[in-house]
Amino acid sequence: MSGKEGCIKCGSTNAAQKEVAMTGTGLSKMFDIQNNQFIVVYCKDCGYSEFYNKQSSTGSNIMDLFFG
Repeated sequence: MSGKEGCIKCGSTNAAQKEVAMTGTGLSKMFDIQNNQFIVVYCKDCGYSEFYNKQSSTGSNIMDLFFG
């Protein structure tokens, strides 16, 4: 890791996060059951985004993961 903080695309520290839900495959897709939940961290300047599984990352600070 280079030690550089900020967006890996543009270097900006202007970020935000949102929660999203998506369908999986098979029956959940057929019945539009959105059982996969993610936290999306995105750069407000260039739009670069990273998805984090909400169930496995609730104990950590997502913004720290995004900025390294």
